[in-house]
Amino acid sequence: MHENELTSLVIGAAIEVHKNLGPGLLESVYETCLARELKLQGVPFQRQVGLPVEYKGESCEVGYRVDILVDKKVIVEIKSVEAIHSAQLLTYLRLSGCKVGLLINFNVPVLKDGIKRMVYKF
Repeated sequence: MHENELTSLVIGAAIEVHKNLGPGLLESVYETCLARELKLQGVPFQRQVGLPVEYKGESCEVGYRVDILVDKKVIVEIKSVEAIHSAQLLTYLRLSGCKVGLLINFNVPVLKDGIKRMVYKF
């Protein structure tokens, strides 16, 4: 599947989760429920994927973890905060080699106001 199709599926699943749970819960709750929704829709994904840093030809595990990696192409970073910062997602895109990422903040009354799609140009 292409990144655009995948992001559409993720956004639809996130809207379904937000519709059922509303704002104000922990990020871990939204991650678990979004994973459940993606599974129900048959979307391939992994949770809490480690993201090493390459330094002088060696892979260094430094603690970066992607919330959800969809079909090894789209990174989904989940937040439930007042204000979001996109630097974390940009870092994950740069380190992973993925071109597209979604930053989803569930702590908003209308979820479309909490979704930011980012494309990283290598």
